Amino acid sequence: MKRVLTGIKPTGYAHIGNYFGAIKPAIELSKHDDYECFYFIADYHALTTLNSKAEMKEYFYNIACTWLACGLDPKKVVFYRQSDIKEDFELNWILCNVTPKGLMNRAHAYKACVEKNEANGLDRDDKVNMGLYNYPILMSADIMLFDADYVPVGLDQKQHIEIARDIAHNFNIKYGETLKEPMEYIDENNNTLVGLDGRKMSKSYNNTIRLFGDENELKKAIFRVVTDSRLPGEPKDVDCTVNKLYKLFVSESEAKEFEEDLLKGLGWGDAKKRLFEVANRYLSPMREKFNYYMAHKKEVDAILDAGAEKARIVARKVLRRVRKAIGAE
Repeated sequence: MKRVLTGIKPTGYAHIGNYFGAIKPAIELSKHDDYECFYFIADYHALTTLNSKAEMKEYFYNIACTWLACGLDPKKVVFYRQSDIKEDFELNWILCNVTPKGLMNRAHAYKACVEKNEANGLDRDDKVNMGLYNYPILMSADIMLFDADYVPVGLDQKQHIEIARDIAHNFNIKYGETLKEPMEYIDENNNTLVGLDGRKMSKSYNNTIRLFGDENELKKAIFRVVTDSRLPGEPKDVDCTVNKLYKLFVSESEAKEFEEDLLKGLGWGDAKKRLFEVANRYLSPMREKFNYYMAHKKEVDAILDAGAEKARIVARKVLRRVRKAIGAE
């Protein structure tokens, strides 16, 4: 049996890109007997961007309740919060000592900050904290602490797994075969989801559709989808954002019927109305569960506490192996 591990940062409200791009595939993977799945809320990773205790609590529960509402089964998945696993942060420090600085200099997030600062005439490290700089090392600890074989990621996150593999390799060269060298798990069928403006759906572009906002919020977001100036009666481009989003929520036959109507000249207003109807139909049952869990946070805490107990059994075993390797035990 192969072990799969993935985490999500609680840095905002979950949107449909998070769901279709990461949460739904991860939950489907957990239903296979060939995989043992460890899924966590990466709350300490979120400290690189969150600014207050209130934000941390709000977004943490939003993400935790989202996973449960979307169908995560705590009996089949080890589901926990990162900050409950103290072994993670000891391993993080150990890994810092086998990680070349140059490897961190090449990390995409850090390079993007440097390039932005230089373009604006600022010091290259302006507003760069060590949490951001060392982020890939903590992510590597997250992965190696549980002997993960595979880490589901999008193509834009592949570098983080490559870095983790390099760090594990460096450790193993220095101290002997101790850490598993993880591999990325990329679903080739999982294409980048488009946002309201046609670009990649991302909070940084403010073009997302919140997963569990109320019906009115969902409708308002969908009616913000950018379309062209073609009038009712004129054939529409089926490669449009409205059609791409519609396909997420319906069967193949419904998608084909909608596409045919677009080609026959369906107006954008009517097209968006239909998109709202199918999206709301799809999301309503999960939204109901989400609202239940948000109103019963003690149940959520109990689920995560139980998951942490299971996770720590594995974490202690791996950390003990690492401590013996470096001579700390």
